[in-house]
Amino acid sequence: QVQLVESGGGLVQPGSSLRLSCRVSGFTLEYYVIGWAHQAPGKEREGVACINTEDSGSLYADSVKGRFTGSRDNAKNTVYLQMNNLKPEDTAIYYCAVGTACGGGDFRSWGQGTQVIVSA
Repeated sequence: QVQLVESGGGLVQPGSSLRLSCRVSGFTLEYYVIGWAHQAPGKEREGVACINTEDSGSLYADSVKGRFTGSRDNAKNTVYLQMNNLKPEDTAIYYCAVGTACGGGDFRSWGQGTQVIVSA
């Protein structure tokens, strides 16, 4: 069964950093992209980043470009999202999902998400 489990969230002050993890099982991570999306209270879930199969080619929402960086360790079945210079607007539950290509719309979310709260 395909499963994705998010972790690494927390309560931090503006300007701080967090590193989220997305541990996957049930498929070979090397051949798939991983999307990150977040959902703030009262808002729809929206895409944040897509971690490509290669080191290059990842995509980021305009709101997080230059602050968030994705990476992967296929041997450990884990994708990471390094979030720097966090802002209150980043407060949300963060989810990861599996897809076939960055820029596509075939992502499926499986986990419970991990809470990120950025507040002074």
